[in-house]
Amino acid sequence: MDIKYDVAITAIGNLAKTFLTNNNSAILLDEGIRPNLSDMVLEHTPGKLEEDIKKGDKLLMGGIKYTIEKVGDAVNENLREEGHCTLVFNAEGSMPGQIIVKGPSLPVLTVGAHITFTKK
Repeated sequence: MDIKYDVAITAIGNLAKTFLTNNNSAILLDEGIRPNLSDMVLEHTPGKLEEDIKKGDKLLMGGIKYTIEKVGDAVNENLREEGHCTLVFNAEGSMPGQIIVKGPSLPVLTVGAHITFTKK
């Protein structure tokens, strides 16, 4: 498995689970980088993006494997700078900071769980 990006969840904002349930989305952000957004995001350990994330790559999150269907134009730059993007699960999206993924269900969010992107 060729890992492109791997981080661990360090905090789950009060609204993050609501966003996941109601909007099929999760917002990722490096821990401590924007405290004013901590209620809305999944904060995670800083990580290094080894290679751009592309359509067809895989996401492993909460024990579930997803296929990446679409990568917004700003995703790779935002991940490098702030560990930031929005994951959209089994739904449509078109924002530049979103990664659209398809999989069997929504992930289970737990502190300590890894978010791992790999090559196809």
